[in-house]
Amino acid sequence: MSKNKVSFAWAFKEFIWPRKNIVLLGLILIILKSLAGLVLPYATKNLIDDIIPSQDMRSLKILLVVVVLSIVVQAVSSFSLTRLLSVEAQHLISLLRAKVQKKLLTLPIRFFDNNKSGALVSRVMTDVEGVRNLVGTGLVQLIGGSLTSIISLVILIKINATMTLFVLLPVALFAVIALKAFGYIRPIFRARGKINAEVTGRLTETLNGIRVIKGFNAEAQELRTFENGVERLFLNVKKSLTATAMMTSSSALLLGLASAGIMGIGGYFIMNGDMTYGEFVSFTLFLGFMIAPIVQMSNIGSQLTEAMAGLDRTQELMNMKEEDDPEERTLLIDKVIGEINFKNVSFSYDKGKEVLHDINFSAPAGSVTALVGSSGSGKSTIAGLAATFLNPDKGVVSLDGTDLSKVNLSSYRSNLGVVLQDDFLYEGTIRENILFPRPDASEQELLEAVNGAYVNEFTDRFKDGLDTVIGERGVKLSGGQRQRISIARALLADPKIIILDEATSNLDTESETFIQKSLQSLMQDRTTFVIAHRLSTIQKADQILVIEEGRIVEQGKHKSLLEQKGRYFELFTYQSRI
Repeated sequence: MSKNKVSFAWAFKEFIWPRKNIVLLGLILIILKSLAGLVLPYATKNLIDDIIPSQDMRSLKILLVVVVLSIVVQAVSSFSLTRLLSVEAQHLISLLRAKVQKKLLTLPIRFFDNNKSGALVSRVMTDVEGVRNLVGTGLVQLIGGSLTSIISLVILIKINATMTLFVLLPVALFAVIALKAFGYIRPIFRARGKINAEVTGRLTETLNGIRVIKGFNAEAQELRTFENGVERLFLNVKKSLTATAMMTSSSALLLGLASAGIMGIGGYFIMNGDMTYGEFVSFTLFLGFMIAPIVQMSNIGSQLTEAMAGLDRTQELMNMKEEDDPEERTLLIDKVIGEINFKNVSFSYDKGKEVLHDINFSAPAGSVTALVGSSGSGKSTIAGLAATFLNPDKGVVSLDGTDLSKVNLSSYRSNLGVVLQDDFLYEGTIRENILFPRPDASEQELLEAVNGAYVNEFTDRFKDGLDTVIGERGVKLSGGQRQRISIARALLADPKIIILDEATSNLDTESETFIQKSLQSLMQDRTTFVIAHRLSTIQKADQILVIEEGRIVEQGKHKSLLEQKGRYFELFTYQSRI
């Protein structure tokens, strides 16, 4: 089955069928509008052939009333149609955006590592917009237009079959051209969604990294990159516009030739007495009613093609495997003691390139395990496995004897707290950022977390205190202040397991003194993994794992590792000299 059929079947089941009552009402309205529109050609024939020659004023008044009523019906049905379907389409877009966002949040960390945030924003906001052409007026107009064309065709055959046959030849030729064009345009629209996402992604990155760009005087370089993306987008649009223009021009040419032919044939029939003036005018008007929907259908068809291309990408996203797979992750954790074991664990980001090799160690409940080693040695990968952000390719990571790959992620992560090197803060107040893991926490619990992380040491100096707005990603705060807010957030969450990734790396000496105290209270009775380049911060750890090239090369406490005079001794001696 082709991708096209799969996508339309999915779109019909997902979007149209659940709204069948509204779509049906829309169809009734468009049929009503179409039938009301057919009154005018009939009335014109009667006016020219019967009423004017007989000078029947009474019939003229009746005719005018009928025509005015048909125009009113057209206007009311047209307004109702737009109001009903366009509003429902916009409602559906908002629901679908929320659904795609919900799906995105269920995908694994690895997916986000491989996709730009700006590109994902485009998939949430732009790709779903095409659905308005399915549930909105587009699809209904396509069906209603087809119906109008069929009714008009029947009437045209009744008026003059020979002239109708002459018209059908260019119309059929146009239909073939249009179908070929739609097949050509759809991949272009699909590629456009991808290019648009890339350009949006780059723009988002540029705005987020504006300090680095200005710091390195790289504005011209960024502008060139963006201009290249915009140029690719333009070339894609040019392609689709060329195909659409070809359709429109061919329709104008073919239908124009048909009109010229009808003038000749019609003139011949009238002169021979085989056709009245009224029939000729009526035929011409009905011909317009048959052809207009066909031309309109080419535009709607183009919109539907664009819609299906966007929905192809949406469907692709919605079919992705979720991180918390309910079929595989069936175990719920009631009570966490906190013992974590790595048994024969290997992991690779790319197939065939292992970054961890046969890792074995145990982190007892309430203990502090420090991970040290060179950059890129695998420390963050081990922490990612402990946090269930990653899953091992081989071996088992277990919590209290239970394989974490079988555990429901929500039940595990409700017991997890993370403090990262570049921790994320929302644009908003300090209070909102600390309350992030537990929005319903009491003021007393909030203040305990604030005091525990020594956040009050700097908020007391702010005019608005905890209600100070910190700017996007906390740009109005120092690195140490942002780190303390992250630690307060972790304290408020009250987890059983904590991951500290370079938690003291952004701190000056004074801040580090405060943080060391707050970290002691945060780590108390909690299983903690600490990633640290500054070895002075982990001397009291229960165990230190020295990681090099994805392997544990040394393991023990600070003192015993120094006595071994191995890799840890080298690292510690080097840092002490600095």
